[in-house]
Amino acid sequence: MTLVAGVDTSTQSCKVLIVEAATGATVREGRAPHPDGTSVDPAAWWAAFIAAVDEAGGLADVEAIAVGGQQHGLVALDAEGRVVRDALLWNDTRSAAAAADLVAEVGAAAYAACTGSVPVASFTATKLRWMRDHEPHLVPTIAAVALPHDWLTWRLRGYGPLGESPLGPVLDELVTDRSDASGTAYWSPASGEYDLELFALALGRPAREADPHGASAGNAVILPRVLQPADWVTVDAATPSLRGSRAGVLVGPGAGDNAAAALGLGAGPGDVVISIGTSGTVFAVSPEPVTDESGTVAGFADAAGDFLPLVATLNAARVLDSVAGLLGVDHDGLADLALAAEPGAGGVVLLPYFDGERTPNLPDATATLSGLTLTSTTRENLARAAIEGMLCGLADGLDAIARHGLHPRRLLLVGGAARSRAVPAIASAVLGLPVVVPEPGEYVARGAARQAAGVLLGASPEWPLALHASVEHPSQPQVRAAYAAAFARSGH
Repeated sequence: MTLVAGVDTSTQSCKVLIVEAATGATVREGRAPHPDGTSVDPAAWWAAFIAAVDEAGGLADVEAIAVGGQQHGLVALDAEGRVVRDALLWNDTRSAAAAADLVAEVGAAAYAACTGSVPVASFTATKLRWMRDHEPHLVPTIAAVALPHDWLTWRLRGYGPLGESPLGPVLDELVTDRSDASGTAYWSPASGEYDLELFALALGRPAREADPHGASAGNAVILPRVLQPADWVTVDAATPSLRGSRAGVLVGPGAGDNAAAALGLGAGPGDVVISIGTSGTVFAVSPEPVTDESGTVAGFADAAGDFLPLVATLNAARVLDSVAGLLGVDHDGLADLALAAEPGAGGVVLLPYFDGERTPNLPDATATLSGLTLTSTTRENLARAAIEGMLCGLADGLDAIARHGLHPRRLLLVGGAARSRAVPAIASAVLGLPVVVPEPGEYVARGAARQAAGVLLGASPEWPLALHASVEHPSQPQVRAAYAAAFARSGH
């Protein structure tokens, strides 16, 4: 039995999944937590990785490995391979003003044309600008800039801080992949190259792509070499603290979390993935690059050679948490109430902007409940309106992606809320598409493992997708029409 490993270094934890390369069958797994916060010392990620590998039984029998993880974060390294400051994560919003400054200087249309996206506070370039403006004393010390999964890949290969790793700080051995590079706002999915002028505009320093042959470029900041989907590197020296680590193991390019999840789900053209967790994401596989100067759709690359246009919303599963608490029920009780109501919730509409909203861009908005009458104000209608309102926001994201020429044929619904008895059925009616709910699983780690299997076997294997449910309900366009009317009345 040939084994490969996939890693998910997420915001909350590190997961290690060891699977059989040909079939995708899980053999063993491990997990370790990451610290809370929006800025974190990457040493905590390394410690969690070591612990997760240990819990998973080690890597001694693993032939290939790849790392998926949180996008956008900024890991700035000095010449000795040490972090210049704690990594700023995707959810650190201190760079919101820096994002606005960059967009004002470049122009939204020009940014979209150059990088496929209009940067917001999560993107790496905005964090570089924030450092330039607020920590200028650190800028001259930066020798390389990496993303979280790049840094962990570098460490597991045997590189790292001087005196703390077998091979030391060989910064030209930093590598990344297309999907994660596309979330920096200084790499182009269309051309497949860094935009070094945009990087210099952000940090005020020149940059170059890493060269494993050691090309010298003076004072330029090193950016990870971007590997193609079929490319691989190797573990170049065993790390004693990493159980089962050994030289010669193949290492895949890795991926950003959404791109890795798409791989793990086996998503292809025509598939739309909707993830309903703390936040909501809608993304689809596209054969062509997508640019959206409105900033609604982020035109990312995927991990398989195609593209991954994505829309994010702030208000997702927590909408259901809030309304379930208001009604004094758990999530099963909320589902029972919602399914007892008619589509359209008797005219009750919830605009679920409890935390403001990212799509549409309404950071200061609040939630609005409308359409209440003595007849319509029932617990059942409130429960249904919560689910319909959350899904209508995601449906707007799907529409934004579809406007770029994509033709969705089915929805893959993942995340905690996908387990609800009510959400998949109502989603099919609201979005007008068949809905497939995969079995719960670590799909980011599974996608990384599938990538590792691909570099080992020479082609990405076809792994079966276990399904929890598959539903198709008649479309209920009146639900979205009522939501649009309520939005228009709200004055947003």
